[in-house]
Amino acid sequence: MAKRIIWICGLCLGVFSGAKVWMAAQQDKPGTVFHVTVNMVQLDVAVTDKKGNYITGLSPWDFDISEDGIAQKVATFGEENEAPRRLEDYPRGNATAIGSDPPTKTSRQARDGSLQPIMRKESADRVASLVAGASVFILFDTSNYMYRGFVYAQDAIAEFVRSLDHPYRVAFYSYSRNFSRVCMLTPDRSLTLSGVRETVAGDDAALYDALLMTLKDASQFSGRRVIVAFSNGPDNASMVAPEDVRELAQTEGVPIYMISTQLARLDPVSTAVFGRMSASTGGKSYFAKDWQDQEKAFASIRDDLAHLYTLTYYPQPNPNYGWRSISVKLVGPSFKDYHVRARSGYRPRANRHFVQAAATP
Repeated sequence: MAKRIIWICGLCLGVFSGAKVWMAAQQDKPGTVFHVTVNMVQLDVAVTDKKGNYITGLSPWDFDISEDGIAQKVATFGEENEAPRRLEDYPRGNATAIGSDPPTKTSRQARDGSLQPIMRKESADRVASLVAGASVFILFDTSNYMYRGFVYAQDAIAEFVRSLDHPYRVAFYSYSRNFSRVCMLTPDRSLTLSGVRETVAGDDAALYDALLMTLKDASQFSGRRVIVAFSNGPDNASMVAPEDVRELAQTEGVPIYMISTQLARLDPVSTAVFGRMSASTGGKSYFAKDWQDQEKAFASIRDDLAHLYTLTYYPQPNPNYGWRSISVKLVGPSFKDYHVRARSGYRPRANRHFVQAAATP
């Protein structure tokens, strides 16, 4: 009987991270090695109660994930800004169902203050390729919609950047008709803040084109990645459709947070698109009527990022190579009043196969 040996190497966060599986089989040509790429799906999940308070302290066994109705097994799990751990390295005693500390709530009042998330002690058994914290890509509208309130928007973004606790990494991009990478992804807040202050307003708005370029950049990094887009009006210059951008964000596993002003809200198409894009990717949308609301929106996003769970899984066999729906639920009647927010699905990339001749011993 032919020998089959399977090794699964490495775990890498992101929408899809390749984990190579080697299957050595003796066939007509002995020594042939078949390489198959297995995709891993990452989910960034927020759990809140009816009042909007975040629920923390949940365990991997409190979550039920299905894809097209097919049950999935969690591979890694992390809370807040900790680097996710493999499930086998996660203490089973943390499961709320077997008598450990119950989940806790973070109140709105506490979140409005200077409360920062408490970082948990790093485990030596963490998978090295899994990254703590998040990569935040800020996209700023510098179109001709921004002639009013430009400085206030810069101030709100600058305060958001300062308030992000380490180990966040931040990139700052701007857009009008053209797209500009003002500051590439960096942990250095001073570089990002300098980029914010250097921006100037002018020309039409190509928001969806800019989102597409930002998503392509974000896809080059592992770990949790989010886009925070500030728009002061509707898109009037993009070449790509918003639905294409939304589907790519879902497939890449990148939540989009949209902050816009009343000017954008006056356009019903933009209102619907912004809301649909953020909700389906696991983010949120905000419409700010003044600069105080802009600051509150950024503070809300900062708070959301600090209370996300990160779960990954390897998809079970599924004949559907088109759009796959994802369902994330909590297990147990005690969680029935909690709300779970995560991306709604993705389109899988085809597994890659290639053949390589084994080295001669």
